[in-house]
Amino acid sequence: MNLSGIVWAFCCLVLVSDLNAQFDKFTKKLPSKGKMEKILGKSSSGSNSMTNELAANGLKEALSQGTDIASSNLGQVDGFLANAAVKILFPPEARKIESTLRSVGMGSVCDQVITSVNRAAEAAVIEAKPIFVEAIKQMTITDAINILTGNKDAATQYLQRTSGQALMAKFEPIIQSNLQKTNATKYWTDAVNTYNAVPFVQKLNPNLSQYVTQKASDGIFLMVAAEEAKIRENPSQRIGSILQDVFGWADKNRK
Repeated sequence: MNLSGIVWAFCCLVLVSDLNAQFDKFTKKLPSKGKMEKILGKSSSGSNSMTNELAANGLKEALSQGTDIASSNLGQVDGFLANAAVKILFPPEARKIESTLRSVGMGSVCDQVITSVNRAAEAAVIEAKPIFVEAIKQMTITDAINILTGNKDAATQYLQRTSGQALMAKFEPIIQSNLQKTNATKYWTDAVNTYNAVPFVQKLNPNLSQYVTQKASDGIFLMVAAEEAKIRENPSQRIGSILQDVFGWADKNRK
C-alpha cells in the first residue's frame, strides 16, 4: 500500500471512531424504554395506552349516562316525592306554617302542598336532558382530564358551573305553570292565609316558585353526583370497554 492509501485508511478509522463516540453520547441521552413507550403512546405490553381523546370520550359517555338516568328517575311520578334525599318540603322559613297548621288539624292542607310542589319538580327535570347534552358537548380535553383525575364529584361540579343557570332559567316557567296545574299555588295560598289568620303569629309569604325551582335544581345535581360516584367507585357500573378503560386509568392517576 502506498503512502496516500495508508493516510486514507487512517482517516477513515479516526472518522468511524469519532462517530461511534458521538452515537454513544446520543443514545445515553435517550429516554428509557418505558419512557419512550409512554411518549409514543404505547404501554410496555405493546397495547395502546390512554390518550387524551379517549379519556374525554369516555368521560362524556359516562356523563351522558349519568345525567340521563338522573333526569329520567326524577322525572317519573314520585321521582321527587318518594325519594327522601330530594323530596321537597316546606321552605325553612315556612316550617312554622306547617307545624302550626298540623297542630290545629290542618295536616291535609300541608300534605297537598308537599305533593303538588313535588309534582311540579318532576315535570320540570326531564327538561334537563338537552341542557346537560349541550354542556357535555362543550367540554374540552383539558376539562375531561381534570375531571377524571379530580375529586369524586368533579364531573358534577363541572355541570353545575356550566349548566346550573341554564337549568334554573328552563325550570322556573315550567315549575310555575305546573304549580298552577297541580293546584300547588292554591294550596299554598290557602296554607299561608290560614296560618296568617292565627292570632299573634308573624305574617309569612315565601316565594314558592323560586323555592321549588332551586330545590329541583339541587335535586337533579344530587342525583347526578350519586351516579358519578357509582361509576367512579364501583367497576361493575362501568358499562362497556371505554368506561372500564378510562376510569381504570383514572383510578391510577387520581390527584
